Amino acid sequence: MTGEEIIALIKREVKPALGCTEPIAVALAAAKAAEIISENCSCCAQWRMKADFKLDVAVSGNILKNGMGVGIPGTGMVGLPVAAALGAVCGDSKEGLEVLKGLTPEAVARAKELVAKGRVRISVADTEHLLYVKVTLVADDKTVASAEVDPHAYAVIEDDHDRIVETSFADKILMSSESAAGLPDEARASDRTSVYDLNVLDIWNFTRAVPYADIAFILEDRTLNLALAHEGLRGDYGLQVGKAIRENQKEVFGDDFMSFAMGMTAAASDARMAGSTLPAMSNSGSGNQGITVSMPVIAYALKYHVDDEKLARALVLSNLVAIHIKHYLGKLSALCGCVVASTGSACGIVYLEGGGYQQLCAAIKNMAGNITGMVCDGAKVGCAMKVASGVSCAVQSAVLALRGTCIPSTDGIIEDDVEKTIRNIGTIGSAGMKVTDRMILDIMLCK
Repeated sequence: MTGEEIIALIKREVKPALGCTEPIAVALAAAKAAEIISENCSCCAQWRMKADFKLDVAVSGNILKNGMGVGIPGTGMVGLPVAAALGAVCGDSKEGLEVLKGLTPEAVARAKELVAKGRVRISVADTEHLLYVKVTLVADDKTVASAEVDPHAYAVIEDDHDRIVETSFADKILMSSESAAGLPDEARASDRTSVYDLNVLDIWNFTRAVPYADIAFILEDRTLNLALAHEGLRGDYGLQVGKAIRENQKEVFGDDFMSFAMGMTAAASDARMAGSTLPAMSNSGSGNQGITVSMPVIAYALKYHVDDEKLARALVLSNLVAIHIKHYLGKLSALCGCVVASTGSACGIVYLEGGGYQQLCAAIKNMAGNITGMVCDGAKVGCAMKVASGVSCAVQSAVLALRGTCIPSTDGIIEDDVEKTIRNIGTIGSAGMKVTDRMILDIMLCK
């Protein structure tokens, strides 16, 4: 890949997201369906706030798993029903993963009313797509339009959290990915898998050679995720994992870098998973992955006064390694995204510590041999504990790599070639854990 293509890849996969991206994908599809009604009917200006419409939400099992127990921004509630209702009431599809950017107390109250009335139905879709959302909006209130037949519309999202592939109004297809009509350039680019030709050595060389001016935009990662970490430390979000680590420095954790990185990263996850209205900078469609891939690197820069250029290069490296591993794994799986993201942050720490390419590969292998088996049992406040564990492993792996210690190829899934090791991680998470994924969902649904 050329430098321009790598930068385009970063910008496509590293972007702001408000709320957990699985329910946000549902909100995005609902917002698009509501906008289609507005565009095709004679609606009053406030119909979305006033109309008594119904929402039929069909999602893949992985979307359901990650949307059942996670906080929805600004609502104090969890789950897909309120996310769908909010998207329909006040969502703006042009904002993508920040679709709920314009939520208000009035919109939250209206969304909660729709949920309480049973106007939102959630079902599991019959689909092979791991990431799939179809939201159908039926407007059965005459304040919506003067049409003789109640209007209805739907929007479908597939494979990427913000990739709308099909829309319809009154049983007429408006846009379909078969013709790519209406798809944004970045969505079309994500389909061109043949363009993807990246490896760890390419990432390492790009990180060191790219002009700083071309990657300075990545410092927005620090702006968003650090703000989220401070929010987590200020408030009483979720399990307060980050706050507990930072407030128990003398008794348990100490004031070393590992504790600082664990506390700051977990605090950001605490806030995000419990419904903070601050956006995270996501990675590969995951806010928690974006937090975990960046906050340990940002924490290092804060503790040891790293300049902006060196931090930007470390963030580019950590984000790209995570994107690279995720390429073989897929957007959603039974493997916790923390495994991928903390592997990226381990590489960022190696770079900041002055390590070279061999140490980078060793850090990846050390991570692969350590926490590859961590499962994803849905998005929820408990993810902050997994995030803290991932950060701890990242620091350990980086320190060992810098000492010349690497898990040998005689161990488990580790191979001499770092690329083969990465593909092994992807195979385990995407193919090997399919039964695990179904079992986890069955357990969650039967509780």
